Amino acid sequence: MENLGRFVRYLKSKTMCDHDVVDIAMVRMKETGKSTLADLANLLINEFNIEHDRIHRTIAKYYAFNEVQLNAEILDTAQICTIKFLHERIAPDFLRQLFAAKIFPYKLIGKNLNVMQVLAADVSNALIHDIELQTPFNIIQIDWTNKATIDRLIEKSDIPYEFCQIMRRSEQTIIDTKIIKDEQENQDLDEELENGFLGDLLDNVMVDGVRNDASDIHIIPSGKKAVSIYIRIDGRLKLWLRRDNTPAEALAAVVKDRSIGVDRFVVDKAQDGYMQKTIDNHVIRFRVSILPMVSAENERRFESIVIRIIDDRKVIGDFHKLGFLAQAETEFFKAINSNKGIVIVTGPTGSGKSTTLMAALKHVIDPSFNVLTCEDPVEYVIDGARQLKIGHNMTFDEAIRSILRHDPDVVMVGEIRDKITADIAVKLANTGHLTLTSLHTNNASSAITRLYRMGVETFLLAYSINIIIAQRLVRKLCENCKTPITEEYHPAALTLGLTLEELESGKIFMPVGCSQCTDGYRGRMCLVEALYFYPEIRAAIVESYTNIDEEKIRQLASKNGMLTMRESGLERIRAGIASVPEVIYATAED
Repeated sequence: MENLGRFVRYLKSKTMCDHDVVDIAMVRMKETGKSTLADLANLLINEFNIEHDRIHRTIAKYYAFNEVQLNAEILDTAQICTIKFLHERIAPDFLRQLFAAKIFPYKLIGKNLNVMQVLAADVSNALIHDIELQTPFNIIQIDWTNKATIDRLIEKSDIPYEFCQIMRRSEQTIIDTKIIKDEQENQDLDEELENGFLGDLLDNVMVDGVRNDASDIHIIPSGKKAVSIYIRIDGRLKLWLRRDNTPAEALAAVVKDRSIGVDRFVVDKAQDGYMQKTIDNHVIRFRVSILPMVSAENERRFESIVIRIIDDRKVIGDFHKLGFLAQAETEFFKAINSNKGIVIVTGPTGSGKSTTLMAALKHVIDPSFNVLTCEDPVEYVIDGARQLKIGHNMTFDEAIRSILRHDPDVVMVGEIRDKITADIAVKLANTGHLTLTSLHTNNASSAITRLYRMGVETFLLAYSINIIIAQRLVRKLCENCKTPITEEYHPAALTLGLTLEELESGKIFMPVGCSQCTDGYRGRMCLVEALYFYPEIRAAIVESYTNIDEEKIRQLASKNGMLTMRESGLERIRAGIASVPEVIYATAED
């Protein structure tokens, strides 16, 4: 009881509990013959309603245990597999006892990865003393964390991952990387490829990327003996795995061997290729981009690899699923149902231009129409369209000139790049063809200036374009965990254009994060600025002659009901599906 008495004095000094409560608890302890620290903690929790984490954090601090704070919701695949690796080496009955006591074997740490870190919500539990005896790990480090984290870790550790089988096999295939040169490099790589592990690793990140609705896979060298793999979900890169003791050259060789149009032995220039794989009974195509990287280690030949996931199931066939606001959707629908004119979609890379164009193309395809596309590269195969691939045998200029002689009704030009493509798009529009295309500009009205500077006359611009759509993608708030915005974020929201009344209504939300999302977001949606060419806008362009007045055009469009990108974002915030930071970031130029 002497040690218990010292803890009680420490407990009172930290004002963690009311002094009278502690004294009453100690009296109760003597009456029942209990004398351990665990008994006191249970008494305070069960009879005096002291919060579990509050008392056990104090016990951990008293005995100088480290406190660990982590988010169990964002464990990557590799960490979950490490957890399963540890748990499989512990007798099931003992593991169940640990879980019941809120004790969780978490990971291997230390320079040689020879220390098992164990997280406990109750460091006073007697089971802790049995861990070294009941597990194959001789060095144990106990750290404290809260009860909710332990509960979530226990849930997550039961999730089946195919990748874990490969991780177990990889424990026996650690590579001792040497300085690789010329023929010796290829020989070493061949030996590594033969063990099959890296092939399985590539297969699994491809499967995981598709199942998590990722858009890209990034494979990046991380020094002599490590490689990092990221996947892009909802526009953000997320670490999927960092693999130590594995040369990046070996994984790059696997990617090259599986890619069509790529030479494995070329390491000093950019290469593009593609792969395909059947995943969940559906053929998925992957576009591969390889770039040589500069490294501090001159003797190494590092390459960065990005694999774009091309899943035809993502093509939006229903035009209404694009998520445009009412007026923008009506105007876009009217523009693409015309038998002539140009429909332009603008925005930076990754803003969803291709998705919008594909949805429009799907909408207008009809067996009575000759629909031609000119793309570099062809990403999605569209039934009912004749798609031309740009390459060494057919340049972009050659392809687009040939389209004019191929009796088209509807043409999709991947991008207006220069005066040649701009002139042909205008010619197609003015000779009775509907032309769908994209352009890189910040907003809708600046696309007019861009085309004029390419050399297209204002008269032709005014009467050949039907609509210009500028768009951005923002992440959608998770419906499961979003919460009303707090006061600390009010200044930014007010600057954006929201009112204090709206912020206090409880209908403006902010992200939180849960097991069903990533950092409080799930999926993406578009913000759209739709500049439809009403007669007064056509007149303003014609009258501008050599000086396009973008501000005047925006004002005229606003009078006709056009929402700017920021106004579109505000509508999404008011609807409770977008956050203030996402809209500010996406519309910073507005």
